[in-house]
Amino acid sequence: MKLVVPRERRPHEARVAATPETVGKFIKIGVEVRIEREAGRAANYPDDDYRRAGAEIAADLDALYAGADVIAKVRRPLEAGEDGEDELSGLPSGAVLIGMLNPLGQPASVEAYAKAGLSAFAMELMPRITRAQNMDVLSSQANLAGYKAVLDACEVFGRALPMMMTAAGTIAPAKVFVMGAGVAGLQAIATARRLGAVVSATDVRPVAKEQVESLGANFVMVEDEESRDAETAGGYAREMSDAYKAKQAALVAETIAKQDIVITTAQIPGRRAPLLIDEAMVASMRPGSVIVDLAVETGGNCALSEAGVDKRVDGVAIVAHPNVASRLAVDASALYARNLFNFLSPMIEAETGALTIDWEDELVQGTLVARGGEVVHPSLKREAAE
Repeated sequence: MKLVVPRERRPHEARVAATPETVGKFIKIGVEVRIEREAGRAANYPDDDYRRAGAEIAADLDALYAGADVIAKVRRPLEAGEDGEDELSGLPSGAVLIGMLNPLGQPASVEAYAKAGLSAFAMELMPRITRAQNMDVLSSQANLAGYKAVLDACEVFGRALPMMMTAAGTIAPAKVFVMGAGVAGLQAIATARRLGAVVSATDVRPVAKEQVESLGANFVMVEDEESRDAETAGGYAREMSDAYKAKQAALVAETIAKQDIVITTAQIPGRRAPLLIDEAMVASMRPGSVIVDLAVETGGNCALSEAGVDKRVDGVAIVAHPNVASRLAVDASALYARNLFNFLSPMIEAETGALTIDWEDELVQGTLVARGGEVVHPSLKREAAE
């Protein structure tokens, strides 16, 4: 089997789909690995490290894709009409494409993969079962994003986070409010707590209360009949009714006005990010306060967020970096590359190094979006029918 790894070409993307560590692992199980020249440069993985691990370095895309069986990417390929070169048209028909393809947000791209003759796997659709924990790219990347969000807040916050007792007097600890207690939110809570802040958090899922409180934070939530059914079978937040949103918004508004730092992490797969902070809430915050919006790539949780734009509104800083995990590209690439290896390695025959995909496997069916010229994932087929 020939595994190829192109350089990522989307804006704000510094990650790479394979590291020298995972290249070495693939080589040991009989896989030929080819890396595009300088594919790992933005993540501080030089070509020489890949060569030492056993990979071939391809000088151009023609050399890269020649005889390719599997194409490993971080983000979905650029297509005609998007800013930048058209990557999709250069992918060889019959190959397997694996990456974070955003199929729910970009269903037309999945149709394009089918027309291009690709078998496409979207890693963010990985079933949340025990066997797949070490393949869960959403968790591995969100964990780093939650950590980085706190550091980004600290960078623009004009005060210290912990309580400090000095001869000149005591500095009160900063108050941090985390909105959304998924993987990113829980890591943000843990990081802010380690830095000495007083932390509270909110989430629509009642099960999050125990997790939040186990990290030493206070849980803020409207608890009623609807909130008890606020989580999907897959472990994601379910979109709530307008009535519930109004009650939760009132409680959140009261809480936000007292905070120094607010970190928002709420996203719904395939949908616009829910609006959690309106302009009035921003206006209620004290000058010098900070909002970090981790959902800007799907519309943002704050009404005043603009992707890639850091701004101040009446003294309140709004930080809205896109693709936050990529800002920790070394570690993000390492974790993502391991996720891919853990997914692919069971499909590779130990004796021959050949790719053998069990199309009936639960993980394969959960992530496969296109095959044989057709869109095959049940969620996407239902959406098309509707």
